[in-house]
Order: sequence, then C-alpha cells, then structure tokens
Amino acid sequence: MTTTSIRNVLSIAGSDPSGGAGIQADIKAISARGCYAMAALTALTAQNTRGVSAVCPLAPDFVEEQIRMVFADIRVDAVKIGMIANARIAEAVARALEPHRGIPVVLDPVMIAKGGAALLDPEAVAVLKDRLLPLATLLTPNLPEAAALLGAQEAADRATMAEQASRLAALGPAAILMKGGHLAGPESPDCLLSGEGISWFEGVRIAGSNTHGTGCSLSSAIAAELGKGKPLGEAVSSAKLWLQQAITMADQLEVGSGHGPVHHFHALWRAGAAD
Repeated sequence: MTTTSIRNVLSIAGSDPSGGAGIQADIKAISARGCYAMAALTALTAQNTRGVSAVCPLAPDFVEEQIRMVFADIRVDAVKIGMIANARIAEAVARALEPHRGIPVVLDPVMIAKGGAALLDPEAVAVLKDRLLPLATLLTPNLPEAAALLGAQEAADRATMAEQASRLAALGPAAILMKGGHLAGPESPDCLLSGEGISWFEGVRIAGSNTHGTGCSLSSAIAAELGKGKPLGEAVSSAKLWLQQAITMADQLEVGSGHGPVHHFHALWRAGAAD
C-alpha cells in the first residue's frame, strides 16, 4: 500500500431501500470521507423514512462467503459492522473476521430502528456480546442500545454515560463511544472511553427531522478515518464534525415525509445545480 493510495473500507450491514440508513448510508458516508466503499449484506428490509415494515435476513453462510471473498482479493483497511439481524449471522460475521485481527473494526450495535421496529433478534445479543464485541476497535452504541446490552436503565446524564461505557468496555471492545443524542436538553455530547481515558465530544442538538441513519453514517465515517490511519480521537472528531454538517445541510434534500436522511455529500453537491 502506497501512502497515496485510497483506503478500502468494508461495511457489513443490512439494506435500506430508501437510501438513508443501513448499507446505503454506509457507502455514502465512506465515499464522502474519501475512501473506497465495499458492502457485505446481512439482511434486506422494506422501509422508508416513516418506518420498517419487513425484515428478511440472508443465509448466514452466504453472509460469511461475501466477507470471505472480499478479503480473499482486496486489501481491507477498516471494517464497519451494522445490522446483523440474528444470532446465526452474528456467528458467521465473527467467523469471517476472526482471521483478520488487527484491522480496525467499528461496531454499531443496530438493535432498534428510529421508528421503533426491532432490528436484532434477542437471541443475537448474547452472540454479539461474546463473539463480536471482543473484535471491536470501537463500539458506538446510542443510549438505548447501551442499556439493552447491559440490561440496565437508559442513561440520563453524563455520569451514567461514563459509568455504562466502563461496563461495556469490560465486555471486550478496545474503546466505547457512547452517543448522547437521546439525552434531554439542547446538548448532544458523546463520551469516548479508550485506553487514554475518557474524552467528551460536545455537540449542540440540531433542530429538524433529518436524522434517519445518523448512527450508521457516523460509525461508517469513523471507520473511514481509522482506515486512513488517523488516531481514534481524531477519527471521532473528524467524523462527528462531518455528520453535524450533514445534518445541518439536510434541508437541501426532499426525501420522504418522516425522518429524512442526512446530506452525506453536502461538501460536494450544490442544491439546484444543473450539472
């Protein structure tokens, strides 16, 4: 790999036909951050900006074979894991990734859609904790996901966020990014727990309904930055700034009547441009 080569990032996640979340959002985020995006599908969904109506998991062996074929031919500089759907797929993903330890892995524990639909089989939580969390360079739960993984009450303040991050770290991931978007109030802070201690990334809550796929997009952007060789704190900071701008500029899009997508390519596209 030359120092000028474009880095390759693999997303392992489910599909969102409306394009705002899942593998489609991952590909957009990775591309927007200047990396070559690859995708291994775990499940198909029927959804739009208003909700999810159906989920169709793929065969675990086929999921594993997609990942194996990518690694057999292409240098992978980072991996993002999103929706895994069920325990057998979680096992398949773990089997496929275990021979490739040392590559940065960002695990976004997609468990519940923004509209409330369950996206992770309850039986898969144990496999997620036992097999996938120890492979993760970074775990990126929101507050409900962290509570579900720990069997605890959802954090409602910074002190509880930090305490739950420590408990999640004991499950094996090298670092935890607790996303504070579900906190009450005008602020949306994220808490990063790593080997260097705790860091807080401040953010002001942005008014608007274009928040579909924010978790997918952030974790993919972080994976891209790690794939480019950035230190963890810098990768999180760069990805978070990009996402804040993508949310702010999302009013340029007209996609759906529910929770619309963020504007992944806000730095590249001009609203109303003819070319």
